Amino acid sequence: MIQALKLGLLLNHRTFEGYRVIERTIFKCAPDLFKVQVQTFVQKTLLVVSTNFQSRLFSKMGRKFFVGGNWKMNGSKSSIDEIVNFLSKGPLDSKVDVVVGVPAIYLDYAKSKLPANVFASAQNCYKEPKGAFTGEISPAMLKDVGINYVILGHSERRHVFGESDELIAEKTAHALENGLTVIACIGEKLEEREAGQTEAVVFRQTAAIAAKVSNWSNVVIAYEPVWAIGTGKTASPQQAQEVHEKLRAWLKEKLGGAVAESMRIIYGGSVTAANSKELAKQADIDGFLVGGASLKPEFVDIVNSNQ
Repeated sequence: MIQALKLGLLLNHRTFEGYRVIERTIFKCAPDLFKVQVQTFVQKTLLVVSTNFQSRLFSKMGRKFFVGGNWKMNGSKSSIDEIVNFLSKGPLDSKVDVVVGVPAIYLDYAKSKLPANVFASAQNCYKEPKGAFTGEISPAMLKDVGINYVILGHSERRHVFGESDELIAEKTAHALENGLTVIACIGEKLEEREAGQTEAVVFRQTAAIAAKVSNWSNVVIAYEPVWAIGTGKTASPQQAQEVHEKLRAWLKEKLGGAVAESMRIIYGGSVTAANSKELAKQADIDGFLVGGASLKPEFVDIVNSNQ
């Protein structure tokens, strides 16, 4: 019986409360003859588990939750006013960094309207400070209008506009050198996941950035499986956690423990108010990059999902 209980306890390792549920069930169902023996074992196991769980929890608490909204090529002054209205009403969790990715032409307007606890971000910028690059904007220009965040490497930039890992890494390095915080996006396509290449893809994309960047203090990594972006399909909390956990282990191996533990790795891919709370419970998910739902009032619920 004790062996069976050990197996049950070890398998149900997701939350500390899970152990309490098991403990209560055991005491309700086990014959009196076994209660003393079982209680001793459970209490010892709970001590180890709760210590490990608290250690993991406190580690995550050191990384401030981050929720970004990516408006993509959507918006007008009137629609921005509507978004500003529901963000201002909130209330928004004060323990969360909140950023919205605004089309370049509306950056200045959005910045002037957004509440003080929500920051405007650019959706792209180039790797040069100025020059003959028609249609591009530079980090220096963003800083000049008071913008401190930029999204780089989004799957639409990679797969619609053909941006390579190397170009994204160069843009990331230049943005960081000019004082921007970069939301660096990585993620695999459906055929890559089905071929078992998820880890290889996200490691390759991250390695390209690592080759150009030495200081990671102003980087937020956004894992966005391409097959889940705008499709209504979402990686399960377990699927997302698995990739985040392996990516953090890769960061530790390649860049050191300090970078790995402090790095905020956020998830993107059809995040909604309905699934955000369960995703937020995962140990290595430090927030979200939200697409369509960031244009709707439910974005407030997503911001507050870590409460």
